[in-house]
Amino acid sequence: MASAPVGRITRGTTGTNRLRRIDRWIARHPVLRRAAADPLVVDLGYGASGVTALELEARLHAARTDVEVRGLEIDPERVRTARTQLERVRAGATAFRTDARVGFDRGGFEVPSARRPTIIRALNVLRQYDEADVPDAWARMTSRLATDGILVEGTCNEVGRVATWVEVGADAVPRTLTVSLRLAELERPSIAAERLPKALIHRNVPGEGVHDFLLTLDREWDRAAPVSAFGPVQRWRATLQAMTDAGWPLRQRGRWRLGEVTVPWERVAPR
Repeated sequence: MASAPVGRITRGTTGTNRLRRIDRWIARHPVLRRAAADPLVVDLGYGASGVTALELEARLHAARTDVEVRGLEIDPERVRTARTQLERVRAGATAFRTDARVGFDRGGFEVPSARRPTIIRALNVLRQYDEADVPDAWARMTSRLATDGILVEGTCNEVGRVATWVEVGADAVPRTLTVSLRLAELERPSIAAERLPKALIHRNVPGEGVHDFLLTLDREWDRAAPVSAFGPVQRWRATLQAMTDAGWPLRQRGRWRLGEVTVPWERVAPR
């Protein structure tokens, strides 16, 4: 008799294009690009609709035509709903490719699969758990990864314009935190505090690294206000350049124009 999936049913809130920022980041990740043939990517906890898994496959297909996406949900009714959606895709009744390499199964943090995934994406899942649950969940998921695989775990708002995520290695050790924001009409970068991953959301207090990070982002964003005459992207670039000049080891400079900033985990890790 098969064992029950590990985890509990979440609210299942989802929506079209909600995870586009994370998808595009994954599509350009070196781990995906250098993976062996037919890499498997798992969308863990896709929610009440299978659309996020379908969108993920479509975006990754541009980088790897041989990629396969497998959506996992604990709720069997959500699996049935997603499979019905997939039937409509196969029939050509949607905008997705009829040959999209997507499937849906029941599963949780144990990530049931005969193949080891190159990437596991778990967005808006651990937000509904306790902070103390995070290490075990990370360990369970990463134990199923391919040797050089990664877990991408985080949170975003309902329309995907504010998102944060942690990259975790196959050794269950977190590597980086990424903040991704829609720059148009952005008032303060610290809006990301509302959507920090569960491992950090309660740590945005004085004395913690993530608090220092967000405080510095806000301060340099304010100082860069005169640059806003050239547009929000230039203001964001100036903000991050000032942080770099002050010694912050910010990564993925090429993605700054997208409203992203990536920082090593050790600079924001709970103290």
